[in-house]
Amino acid sequence: MSMEERIEKVLWSIALPGFGQILNGKFFKGLLFIILEFLINVQSNLNQVIIYSFQGDIQSAIEQTNYQWLMFYPCIYMFAIWDAYRDARGGKSPYSFLPFVFSAYFMTVGLIYSSSLKIFGVLLGPLFLSLLSVIPGIGVGLFIKIILGNLKTKK
Repeated sequence: MSMEERIEKVLWSIALPGFGQILNGKFFKGLLFIILEFLINVQSNLNQVIIYSFQGDIQSAIEQTNYQWLMFYPCIYMFAIWDAYRDARGGKSPYSFLPFVFSAYFMTVGLIYSSSLKIFGVLLGPLFLSLLSVIPGIGVGLFIKIILGNLKTKK
Protein backbone atom coordinates (compact mmCIF):
# COMPACT_ATOMS: atom_id res chain seq x y z
CA MET A 1 0.00 0.00 0.00
CA SER A 2 1.39 3.38 -0.94
CA MET A 3 2.12 6.16 1.52
CA GLU A 4 -0.62 8.23 -0.14
CA GLU A 5 -3.19 5.50 0.60
CA ARG A 6 -2.03 5.24 4.23
CA ILE A 7 -2.33 8.99 4.67
CA GLU A 8 -5.79 8.95 3.10
CA LYS A 9 -7.00 6.34 5.59
CA VAL A 10 -5.52 8.17 8.57
CA LEU A 11 -7.07 11.46 7.48
CA TRP A 12 -10.50 9.84 7.07
CA SER A 13 -10.09 8.31 10.52
CA ILE A 14 -9.24 11.75 11.91
CA ALA A 15 -12.39 13.12 10.26
CA LEU A 16 -14.56 10.40 11.82
CA PRO A 17 -13.34 7.35 13.73
CA GLY A 18 -14.31 4.26 11.78
CA PHE A 19 -13.98 5.67 8.27
CA GLY A 20 -10.33 4.56 8.03
CA GLN A 21 -11.30 1.04 9.08
CA ILE A 22 -14.05 0.91 6.44
CA LEU A 23 -11.56 2.02 3.78
CA ASN A 24 -9.25 -0.75 4.99
CA GLY A 25 -12.07 -3.28 4.47
CA LYS A 26 -12.68 -3.79 8.19
CA PHE A 27 -16.40 -3.07 8.04
CA PHE A 28 -17.47 -4.45 11.43
CA LYS A 29 -14.67 -2.65 13.25
CA GLY A 30 -15.38 0.55 11.32
CA LEU A 31 -19.08 0.40 12.15
CA LEU A 32 -18.24 -0.24 15.81
CA PHE A 33 -16.02 2.87 15.94
CA ILE A 34 -18.70 4.96 14.22
CA ILE A 35 -21.33 3.79 16.72
CA LEU A 36 -19.01 4.47 19.68
CA GLU A 37 -18.13 7.90 18.29
CA PHE A 38 -21.81 8.74 17.80
CA LEU A 39 -22.76 7.50 21.28
CA ILE A 40 -19.97 9.43 23.04
CA ASN A 41 -20.55 12.50 20.87
CA VAL A 42 -24.27 12.65 21.70
CA GLN A 43 -23.90 11.79 25.40
CA SER A 44 -21.06 14.29 25.96
CA ASN A 45 -22.74 17.09 23.93
CA LEU A 46 -19.55 17.30 21.86
CA ASN A 47 -21.08 18.99 18.81
CA GLN A 48 -22.52 21.79 20.97
CA VAL A 49 -19.16 22.10 22.75
CA ILE A 50 -17.45 22.47 19.36
CA ILE A 51 -19.93 25.14 18.27
CA TYR A 52 -19.58 27.17 21.48
CA SER A 53 -15.80 26.84 21.40
CA PHE A 54 -15.47 28.10 17.84
CA GLN A 55 -17.85 30.95 18.64
CA GLY A 56 -15.54 31.93 21.52
CA ASP A 57 -18.10 31.13 24.23
CA ILE A 58 -15.79 28.94 26.29
CA GLN A 59 -17.84 29.19 29.49
CA SER A 60 -20.93 27.83 27.70
CA ALA A 61 -18.78 25.06 26.19
CA ILE A 62 -17.60 24.10 29.69
CA GLU A 63 -21.14 24.16 31.07
CA GLN A 64 -22.46 22.08 28.17
CA THR A 65 -19.76 19.40 28.45
CA ASN A 66 -20.64 16.07 30.01
CA TYR A 67 -17.13 15.22 31.20
CA GLN A 68 -18.09 11.71 32.33
CA TRP A 69 -18.79 10.81 28.71
CA LEU A 70 -16.28 13.03 26.96
CA MET A 71 -13.35 11.49 28.83
CA PHE A 72 -13.85 8.32 26.76
CA TYR A 73 -13.40 10.21 23.50
CA PRO A 74 -9.60 10.75 23.40
CA CYS A 75 -8.79 7.06 23.76
CA ILE A 76 -11.39 5.91 21.23
CA TYR A 77 -10.34 8.67 18.83
CA MET A 78 -6.59 8.06 19.00
CA PHE A 79 -6.98 4.28 18.96
CA ALA A 80 -9.17 4.47 15.84
CA ILE A 81 -6.53 6.60 14.10
CA TRP A 82 -3.74 4.23 15.14
CA ASP A 83 -5.76 1.18 14.11
CA ALA A 84 -6.54 2.61 10.67
CA TYR A 85 -2.86 3.46 10.18
CA ARG A 86 -1.72 0.00 11.33
CA ASP A 87 -4.30 -1.79 9.14
CA ALA A 88 -3.05 0.28 6.20
CA ARG A 89 0.35 -1.35 6.81
CA GLY A 90 1.83 1.62 8.60
CA GLY A 91 3.52 1.70 11.97
CA LYS A 92 5.90 -1.17 11.38
CA SER A 93 8.75 0.29 13.44
CA PRO A 94 8.98 -0.80 17.07
CA TYR A 95 6.92 1.27 19.51
CA SER A 96 5.30 3.28 16.71
CA PHE A 97 2.05 3.25 18.70
CA LEU A 98 3.53 5.37 21.51
CA PRO A 99 2.79 8.83 20.03
CA PHE A 100 -0.86 7.81 19.64
CA VAL A 101 -1.07 6.40 23.18
CA PHE A 102 0.54 9.41 24.80
CA SER A 103 -1.62 11.76 22.75
CA ALA A 104 -4.68 10.01 24.16
CA TYR A 105 -3.28 10.31 27.70
CA PHE A 106 -2.44 13.98 27.33
CA MET A 107 -5.78 14.77 25.70
CA THR A 108 -7.57 13.14 28.62
CA VAL A 109 -5.52 15.09 31.16
CA GLY A 110 -6.13 18.28 29.18
CA LEU A 111 -9.83 17.55 29.29
CA ILE A 112 -9.72 17.03 33.05
CA TYR A 113 -8.17 20.47 33.60
CA SER A 114 -10.02 22.24 30.78
CA SER A 115 -12.59 23.95 33.00
CA SER A 116 -9.99 25.78 35.08
CA LEU A 117 -6.51 25.77 33.49
CA LYS A 118 -5.56 29.02 31.82
CA ILE A 119 -2.66 29.37 29.42
CA PHE A 120 -1.27 32.90 29.33
CA GLY A 121 -4.42 33.98 31.15
CA VAL A 122 -6.76 32.42 28.58
CA LEU A 123 -9.25 29.70 29.45
CA LEU A 124 -9.22 27.39 26.43
CA GLY A 125 -11.99 25.03 27.48
CA PRO A 126 -12.56 21.35 26.73
CA LEU A 127 -12.09 21.45 22.97
CA PHE A 128 -9.02 23.61 22.47
CA LEU A 129 -7.06 22.48 25.54
CA SER A 130 -7.62 18.83 24.58
CA LEU A 131 -6.50 19.47 21.02
CA LEU A 132 -3.42 21.41 22.14
CA SER A 133 -2.56 18.53 24.46
CA VAL A 134 -1.92 16.35 21.41
CA ILE A 135 1.32 18.27 20.76
CA PRO A 136 3.11 17.32 24.01
CA GLY A 137 1.54 13.86 23.74
CA ILE A 138 3.17 13.26 20.36
CA GLY A 139 6.44 14.73 21.64
CA VAL A 140 6.56 12.54 24.75
CA GLY A 141 5.50 9.48 22.75
CA LEU A 142 8.24 10.05 20.17
CA PHE A 143 10.81 10.69 22.90
CA ILE A 144 9.97 7.44 24.70
CA LYS A 145 9.88 5.59 21.37
CA ILE A 146 13.42 6.79 20.62
CA ILE A 147 14.66 5.85 24.09
CA LEU A 148 13.11 2.37 23.94
CA GLY A 149 14.39 1.91 20.39
CA ASN A 150 17.92 2.80 21.51
CA LEU A 151 17.71 0.42 24.45
CA LYS A 152 16.54 -2.35 22.14
CA THR A 153 19.42 -1.84 19.69
CA LYS A 154 22.01 -1.85 22.52
CA LYS A 155 20.97 -5.35 23.58
